[in-house]
Amino acid sequence: MELLRIATAGSVDDGKSTLIGRLLYDSKAIYDDVLESAEEVSKRQSGEYFNLALLTDGLRAEREQGITIDVAYRYFSTPKRKFILADTPGHVQYTRNMVTGASTADLALIIIDARNGVVEQSRRHAVIASLLGIRHMAVCVNKMDLVNYDYGTFASIRDEFQGLLDNLNVNDARFFPISALEGDNVVTDSDRMPWYSDGPLLSYLEDFDTDRDLKERPLRLPVQYVVRPLRQEFHDYRSYAGTIADGVVRVGQEVEILPSRKVSHIAAIETPDGEAQEASAQTAVSIRLTDDFDVSRGDMISAVVDSPRTTQTFDATVCWMSDSTELRQGTMLRIKHTTRTAKAMITGLDCEIDINTLSPVSGCASLGLNDIGRVSIRTSAPLVCDDYNYNRTTGSFILIDESTNETVAAGMIGSPAFGDFSIG
Repeated sequence: MELLRIATAGSVDDGKSTLIGRLLYDSKAIYDDVLESAEEVSKRQSGEYFNLALLTDGLRAEREQGITIDVAYRYFSTPKRKFILADTPGHVQYTRNMVTGASTADLALIIIDARNGVVEQSRRHAVIASLLGIRHMAVCVNKMDLVNYDYGTFASIRDEFQGLLDNLNVNDARFFPISALEGDNVVTDSDRMPWYSDGPLLSYLEDFDTDRDLKERPLRLPVQYVVRPLRQEFHDYRSYAGTIADGVVRVGQEVEILPSRKVSHIAAIETPDGEAQEASAQTAVSIRLTDDFDVSRGDMISAVVDSPRTTQTFDATVCWMSDSTELRQGTMLRIKHTTRTAKAMITGLDCEIDINTLSPVSGCASLGLNDIGRVSIRTSAPLVCDDYNYNRTTGSFILIDESTNETVAAGMIGSPAFGDFSIG
């Protein structure tokens, strides 16, 4: 069955964990011991109803505070599909965790409290999801039971949020009026909202087309490890291991090794299931070349046509994640891009992005925790990269503080998905 990766997003108390708990509970994807533990805690807390959020809020601190702090990954399946669901934090303090959870998602599941409407954190998460290349969003207007299942409330929120998505170039969004607590339109249809007839959330997720067939795209294979057996009789053996980021690799295919730009051909392909004639994106492989070139970790094996660019200077959009330091022009950091690491200097801090208007705020001197901005970067070694809008793997990077080894930023190379930041 095909796998769908989902990241949840939304503000505090919008009901993300409860919605995920409802999906897990109604699809019978909860182990008995987890269910029993959640039922016991529910009785101690109130005794009035079963707190579905306890099925996902696994940390003790989360259960005590009633908020999600860390990213909780949940795996479940239905007869139609397998799912990996990242329950990401809603509190602004933990926005950096949301970036982590959304970085590999195919679809963003955004929850909005019907009583509060579209708030700043809802907008922030939509912007981050767009920056991270997520082009499909399921927007759940939750707690409809607390607004008497009113169509006008749902329609107003839908229209406002759709206006934001239009400016983010997100052209595939579905809106669901739901009550996660009561189960309306989550797994089954609700008879409390006769004005809505487009089916429940789970049906949409089961039928969602991930459009992740990347076979026709140019090959991108970052080299993670050079395989050299220790036994003397295999002294001529050398292969290059990594996970295919894009495209397909075939025996006999002409390829280019970057950044050296040497050209060779694929002699053999080995996968976890044995030798193969070809392998496609997201597959871990070890390949051998027909030529004995100097290829090392951090290099990239690429298609000869439409190969990525090699550069030491580029512009990027970054989300700053450190609460102990700020990002300023001249800051020295370490950059991790695919399998290559290098030193990086922030040569320019072009602007901060106003999360409410998506407009650039020029003249900013620094970026603080959860700020998003445009920067210019120079690296000590060449990076083989694409724009993030073209390839999420070869267009993304993280920045690391060398003094603390803390990951302080996530970045996307090139222009953001929503262009010039302008809203209407």
